[in-house]
Amino acid sequence: MAPLCGAGTSVTTEILVRYRGPMSGDADISVPAALMAEPARARVLLALADGRALPASQLASEAGVAPSTLSEHLAKLVAAGLLTVEPQGRFRYYRVAGPLVVGAIEALAQLSPATPVRSLREGTRAQALRRARLCYDHLAGRLGVAVMGALLDSDVLEGGDGEHHPVTAPADRLSAPGRAVDYCLTPAGVTRLTSFGIDVPGLAGARRPLVRYCLDWTEQRHHLAGALGAAVATRMFDLGWLRRGPVRRSVLVTEAGRAGIGATFGAALPDGDGG
Repeated sequence: MAPLCGAGTSVTTEILVRYRGPMSGDADISVPAALMAEPARARVLLALADGRALPASQLASEAGVAPSTLSEHLAKLVAAGLLTVEPQGRFRYYRVAGPLVVGAIEALAQLSPATPVRSLREGTRAQALRRARLCYDHLAGRLGVAVMGALLDSDVLEGGDGEHHPVTAPADRLSAPGRAVDYCLTPAGVTRLTSFGIDVPGLAGARRPLVRYCLDWTEQRHHLAGALGAAVATRMFDLGWLRRGPVRRSVLVTEAGRAGIGATFGAALPDGDGG
């Protein structure tokens, strides 16, 4: 069995389809940039960047504006394709339209001035996000790069070393999907992940690329993305190895998770990365 590498519609193609339609010239980045520049809308996007769907009432609280004001902001974000809306009974739940939008949010975060840490709580939040977080629907932070490194060390994945090499990967950017390395899932990796409870053949036949990576913005190393990255994270939540932390987008590793991740993937988590 040949290694399974990334496949499917590329991020570049999706961007062209969404924002430019037929090839007709340079992308007008001022359109999404203007939408994200408004503070309330920016807070909404940050609140949804971990892939959750939230109702307008909670988003109004996150944004610090009245529900009537927020409805106008949400309508603009939906119309621009940055958010999707899902009616559920009496409520409407909003979700980031996909990993491209999350990548744009995190890329802008790298260009933005840091918000001053004015309290222990804010400092703890920053530490929690560095330790373990969700990058849309896959693991990031120290936990994400540790799992990626363990998958490479155990020959589940091949094709790279998990490190960012600026000379050979000059186009890779922090908080964005990488393109310089073509990671592949090995035949032994298929067997191992299937025994872990992941339907690898089903993922390989889906439209979403199976194996992708992002350049982690806090660790500046690679973490696993794509359909496989999402499946690994979902399985860990299902097993009770992970739970959502009190800080938005943060993830906590349970005691069972620390043992399970070590036994299954050989990932040694740094002290303090438990739940």
